[in-house]
Amino acid sequence: MAGVTLNGIVKAYGALQVVHGIDLEVAEKEFVVLVGPSGCGKSTTLRMIAGLEEISDGDLTIDGRRMNRVAPKDRDVAMVFQNYALYPHLNVADNIAFGLRIRREPKDRIAASVEEVAAILGLREYLDRRPADLSGGQRQRVAMGRAIVRRPKVFLFDEPLSNLDAKLRTQMRAEIKRLHNRLGVTSIYVTHDQVEAMTLADRIVVMHDGRIEQIGTPMELFLNPANTFVAAFLGAPPMNMVKGRIVPGEAHLAAAVLGQKITLPDIAALRDGVGRDVIIGIRPEFAAIADDTVTDRVCIDVDLVETLGSEALIHASLAGEPFVIRTETMGQTTSLNHVSGFTVPPHLIRVFDAETGAALPGQVSAA
Repeated sequence: MAGVTLNGIVKAYGALQVVHGIDLEVAEKEFVVLVGPSGCGKSTTLRMIAGLEEISDGDLTIDGRRMNRVAPKDRDVAMVFQNYALYPHLNVADNIAFGLRIRREPKDRIAASVEEVAAILGLREYLDRRPADLSGGQRQRVAMGRAIVRRPKVFLFDEPLSNLDAKLRTQMRAEIKRLHNRLGVTSIYVTHDQVEAMTLADRIVVMHDGRIEQIGTPMELFLNPANTFVAAFLGAPPMNMVKGRIVPGEAHLAAAVLGQKITLPDIAALRDGVGRDVIIGIRPEFAAIADDTVTDRVCIDVDLVETLGSEALIHASLAGEPFVIRTETMGQTTSLNHVSGFTVPPHLIRVFDAETGAALPGQVSAA
C-alpha cells in the first residue's frame, strides 16, 4: 500500500494554467474523493497522478518515490475510466487478465487471480461473455476487476458511474465502498456528483477553477463549509443563502433581512460588526416549520411543495432569494402548501462575509 502526495502541482497548456499549485496528501489506505463542477481541474489532477498528463510544475510522490518523470506503467497505479475502456473482442476473463498477460505473468497465476477477482465482483457466471452482452453495471465491474487483479498500490477512479442509471449508480457506490473496505487500497476518486462524494469518501477535496477550496470529512464540509462555494456545492438541496446586515438582537446579534431578524450564533467575529453585510447560510434540514404563534419565526412565501414520500421539499422565497425547507411528511398538522414561516437554532446557522464569501472565523461545529 502507499500514500500519495501532491506538492505545488501545476498544469499548464502553454500560457493557460488550469491547475494552480495544489497541495494534497492522501494517506495509505485512505479513500479520497475529488469533487467539483466541470472544468475545475479534478480529472486533470487525477490524470497527472496516473501519468497520463505531464506535470508542469511541483512534485508528485507515491509511496515516497517522486513520480514526475516515471512512465504510467511503472507507477503501480490502476485506473478505472468513465467509459469502461474494455476490449470488445475479448471476453470478461480475458479483459480482466489482459494486464497480467502483458506483464507475462505465469498462466496458473493469471487463472487464479481472475477467478479470485470474479468471485469478489460477482462475475463468475459472465467470464465467457463479451462486453456487448453485459449491462452497464456489469461492464463497470469488469473494468474494476481489471484494475484489482493487478494489485496496485493506488486505485484511481475517473467518474466511473457517470454512464449508469440512478438505480445502478446507487448499487455500484455501495459495491465500490465495500470493495475498498475489503481490499484497503489507497483510492482517489473523481466525480462531479456530491452525493457520491458524501457517501464514498473518507475525506473530500472540493475543487474550483483549478484550486482546492476545502479538504475534510464529509460531515466537516457539510456542517462547516469554508466558503459559500463549498456550502452551495455540497448538500442536496444545497445550503440556503440569504443576504443580511448585522443588527442588535434581543439575546445575540441578528441579521436584518427585509425587516425581519434572524438571530445569529454568538461568535467574536460578529461582536463588533453591527452594520456589516453578511450572507446567512441555513441548511434545508435545519429549518423547522413554525406557525404564526411562534414569536421568533422567519416568514417565507411558499411557491411549491415536492412530496418525496416520507419527506418533502418546500420551495419558498425569503427576501427575494430561493429558500428550501426539507421536512417530514408524517405527523404534519397543517398543509405544507400553507407553511408561512420557520425557525432555526442560531448555532446551526453559518455566517459568511458578503464580499469574499469566506466563513467568518470562530464558528464551531454545527453538530
